[in-house]
Amino acid sequence: MNYIDAIKAYNPVNEQEAAEKRVILKYIEDYPHNILLRENELGHMTSSGFILNKSLDKTLMVHHNIYKTWAWTGGHADGDDDLLYVAMKEAKEETGVKNIEPLMSDIASIDILPVWGHVKKGAYVPTHMHLSAAYILIADEEQELYINEVENSGVRWIPIDEIEKYSNEPQIIEVYKKLIKKAHEYVANK
Repeated sequence: MNYIDAIKAYNPVNEQEAAEKRVILKYIEDYPHNILLRENELGHMTSSGFILNKSLDKTLMVHHNIYKTWAWTGGHADGDDDLLYVAMKEAKEETGVKNIEPLMSDIASIDILPVWGHVKKGAYVPTHMHLSAAYILIADEEQELYINEVENSGVRWIPIDEIEKYSNEPQIIEVYKKLIKKAHEYVANK
């Protein structure tokens, strides 16, 4: 399923997701030539992976160099329309895990996330929006981890009930809570 069909098929869990799904689909319609590319400086597609262990009680997070907080993995589509692939690729690159799989192949959350202006690789990146499709990924805690120093300064498993101690992004913590709830509901209904 292509990314547009995957977004259209996504069933929003609340009013925020319904509104942001509508806006994302409109933006895709208005900017089909560069919605998957960073060259669209107002907003572009990204894909994140919320990595959980098999018992769903810990999440694998990275200490993000730009945001200075513990966060999920993810990145820009950079022209790739397989957003699940992007989420899994970024998870591997940012944590070192080799074996990772989606809990489900469907999008688990749709959000529009602001990115404040910052300097990256010596150049200023203006404030813009990440049109985010997130996936729930599963990895074994015993896998070797490594720090991708280009993007982060730490990688660790964090108990899900301690995320608020590690993240300084209250709006993203709400996304994490939504994904944790969705993972537990999915497993309970399997």
